[in-house]
Amino acid sequence: MSDQPVSLTPTDYAALLGDIKQRVRHAQTRAMLAVNAELIRLYWDIGALIHTRQQQEGWGAAVIPRLARDLHNELPEEKGFSERNIKRMLAFYREYADLEFVPQPVAQIKTGQLIWAIEGTQMTATQPPNNPIQVTSTCDGMAI
Repeated sequence: MSDQPVSLTPTDYAALLGDIKQRVRHAQTRAMLAVNAELIRLYWDIGALIHTRQQQEGWGAAVIPRLARDLHNELPEEKGFSERNIKRMLAFYREYADLEFVPQPVAQIKTGQLIWAIEGTQMTATQPPNNPIQVTSTCDGMAI
């Protein structure tokens, strides 16, 4: 028997650990970006709902403070539905009523950028020539 101590870690253990950490971080980032994309769709949809009701049923601007208050009371754990943010959702919808949500790599963004900030998420809406408006979201510099 040898007097050499037996190593309890394989020689490529550090590489395995690094690979797993990288995969976990990458999956966490993808999940965060997916959540941001869904929130953008939700904000646009809320704006569309309010706009439609205002057009069809003659609702005025007074409905927004009431919605903010009632949403806060009904969903106290949810954040981001203040009167100011609901007005931003309505403005977002009105500016991009014909918006199509399609996957768009950031590298393909070419013209007409407009940046909206909703709760720390940077949304970039673009309308390349002869194409529908497209929206991407960035979080910590990563795009979806």
